[in-house]
Amino acid sequence: MSTEENALIIKARLAEQAERYDEMAKFIKELVLVKKGKLSVDERNLLSVAFKNTVGARRASLRIISSLENKSRQRGNSANIKIMVEYQATIQKELMDLSNEVLKLLDDTILNDESKLDAEARVFFWKMRGDYYRYLAEFPLKDQKQTIVQEADRAYRQATTIAEQELQSTNPVRLGLALNFSVFNFEILGNPREACNIAKTAFDNAITQLESVDEEVYRDSTLIMQLLRDNLTLWTNEQEPGYENNEQQATNAAHRASAPLSPARAIDTAPGAEARVAEMSSP
Repeated sequence: MSTEENALIIKARLAEQAERYDEMAKFIKELVLVKKGKLSVDERNLLSVAFKNTVGARRASLRIISSLENKSRQRGNSANIKIMVEYQATIQKELMDLSNEVLKLLDDTILNDESKLDAEARVFFWKMRGDYYRYLAEFPLKDQKQTIVQEADRAYRQATTIAEQELQSTNPVRLGLALNFSVFNFEILGNPREACNIAKTAFDNAITQLESVDEEVYRDSTLIMQLLRDNLTLWTNEQEPGYENNEQQATNAAHRASAPLSPARAIDTAPGAEARVAEMSSP
């Protein structure tokens, strides 16, 4: 490791501890460029945490303002609505800029030459690509939504193809992919049947292999499997007659989803987890 690379990692860790995630993202982006996308497991986790927090904060802000805007519309407060819409547009641009920054980094520097990546890294980064297109799809410009959704779907499917061919069913990255792909189907595509199918298949395939994994992988795998099961329960209940949305249950599930895949990472408590279902941040 060069002196420059080591300095960037130290700065990124300091920024993480100080919760200065915008600066952490800047340092990690520099590291990715210096290393030409050839990141270690720990380095790719730093990349994930940095942008998950910067983008996650904007996602949470947009959810709050959107909720307040809806309440103002119900009350007929047109003066407040105008201000809220303008402020929402400002935050939306920040989210779009940050997400596009990640996607450009993935496309131009990391996934531009997959031969330098092992199977797990390829799944990790294709999943990450799907995640950031999914974030864009939550608050899209009207003329861009179809393209954004298609790109997210393509990325998740590419990651799934690699994962099913080259990773064990208990692999935490593979399970995290299934978790987020199922969330995408439920929240963005509005396809609860496919969401449940993805989650159930991943859970069932993994549970038959759990006895053969080591303790560290077992802990990570069972965490994500629990999130898959939580989502299945929530989605199944929502489709039952007489079901009433339990916002607190959903919020609790979302907070549980922020735990990292790597035991070396601190728990990601950044806002922006799904409001109704659990998801796993890129490990």
